[in-house]
Amino acid sequence: MEQTGVRNGAHGADKFGFKDLAAVHWNLRAPTLYEYALRNGEAVLTAGGALCAETGSHTGRSPKDKFTVRDATTENTVWWNANAALSSEQFGTLLDDFIAHARGKTLFAQDLYGGADPNFRIRTRVFTELAWHSQFIRTLLIRPDFEALANFVPELTIVDLPSFKADPKRHGVRSETVVAVDFTRKIVLIGGSAYAGEMKKSVFTVLNYFLPESKVMPMHCSANVGPDGDTAVFFGLSGTGKTTLSADPNRTLIGDDEHGWGRDGVFNFEGGCYAKCIKLSAEAEPEIFAASQRFGTVLENVVFDPMTGVVDFDDGSKTENTRSAYPLDFIPNASRTGRAGQPKNLVMLAADAFGVMPPIAKLTPAQAMYHFLSGYTAKVAGTERGVTEPEPEFSTCFGAPFLPRHPSEYGNLLRELIAQHNVDCWLVNTGWTGGKYGVGRRMPIKVTRALLTAALNGSLRNASFRTDRYFGFAVPTVVPGIEPDILDPIKTWADKAEFDTTARKLVSMFQKNFTKFEDHVDAEVRAAAPDVQIAAE
Repeated sequence: MEQTGVRNGAHGADKFGFKDLAAVHWNLRAPTLYEYALRNGEAVLTAGGALCAETGSHTGRSPKDKFTVRDATTENTVWWNANAALSSEQFGTLLDDFIAHARGKTLFAQDLYGGADPNFRIRTRVFTELAWHSQFIRTLLIRPDFEALANFVPELTIVDLPSFKADPKRHGVRSETVVAVDFTRKIVLIGGSAYAGEMKKSVFTVLNYFLPESKVMPMHCSANVGPDGDTAVFFGLSGTGKTTLSADPNRTLIGDDEHGWGRDGVFNFEGGCYAKCIKLSAEAEPEIFAASQRFGTVLENVVFDPMTGVVDFDDGSKTENTRSAYPLDFIPNASRTGRAGQPKNLVMLAADAFGVMPPIAKLTPAQAMYHFLSGYTAKVAGTERGVTEPEPEFSTCFGAPFLPRHPSEYGNLLRELIAQHNVDCWLVNTGWTGGKYGVGRRMPIKVTRALLTAALNGSLRNASFRTDRYFGFAVPTVVPGIEPDILDPIKTWADKAEFDTTARKLVSMFQKNFTKFEDHVDAEVRAAAPDVQIAAE
């Protein structure tokens, strides 16, 4: 079996169990991985130098095909209401079949870190059958120094074989696609999907399981730090502005998607960014636009001119979920360490398509836990077939698909950290004002940025606040440079009675969603819920 690149033979493919492989290419860098990907017809080279691949029928994650091994380790630690189970025996059969499927194949291996903090990172080895997948995961995780590779011993192993097709009867899964996680063996198996994001999110899932035991809070958030060392974290679901708002030219970007918060502050889990790039433009997001067309970047499902190789980010004919994966250091003001101190501000972003939430509100620690567990944003009419009115979307902890443990564990840990470090918490509406979607207008980005700047620099602390009669949180009444009416949403609606009806409707939705958590939180958090009875007075 041929083995190339920097490797550790004693802890390599043979030790994991692979047999009769044609070759294993270890820790190859971008130029060589490009060569393999192009030679094998896996991807094409675009005009700017980025590698562009198609992911076939899977243009996003397959959350319904994700399974966790249920054994003595996980029986009482995994949130089984939201995690599908496999037996240890079923996983063992699946692993044997993965190893058998790999016989005769050429694999690519990368030794990487998940986590920028040496105290909490997880050493991760990723075997892939596609060269472009190897380049992708090398870009998204943290690349060890050259010297560290010689004695690299993995704690987590991921095997990614898109050509493998699971057998639902034999393996106990749902379809031919599978993402199977065994926390005891610390192995992740990915088959039947070429969507590279499955690898990245598998590492996140594993960190979400193990880090809380060390009192480290894993977070699906972006983060940045100001010139005075003031760290801010931004939670938000897709489309709420998490990446855009954390990309502040006056602050250093720590990372755009996954972080830990522990005794020494905040640290990035990753060494790259995985940006949605549909309708990406040089005018709106110049740094991401430039990074997405450089050598070393991997594009997924992006349309390009076959003659010139010029990409068309406006074309969503393959999928709206077009993606760009690039190293963090492609962003000029990005952190080179991936680490920063304790947060001073925590921001939760919600794109409220009902148009009733204020542009910013200050939260108590109990309210922060309530809204963190709620994980609210809203879908707008027309985004899905049959959706004619705004619909709420509640994704607990702003990352429900990646939570192995019960959400209350993360919520309680977050609340403890907020109290311990006296963090200011804010809820920001990046959605609609003056009416619901289709009637009102999108919250002006200038307003959002101005309010965030005031929150992060501390000046908003000195504002006068009112208590919102629907949600109970504190809302500033006057902020210099901000139109006063926009701070009080009812004043922006032409029909005040309709505003009241819509607001009470949304409050009821919050209450209904939170019933599943009421037995897992204390009275203070339950009291932080919006109260439709009070709102009706």
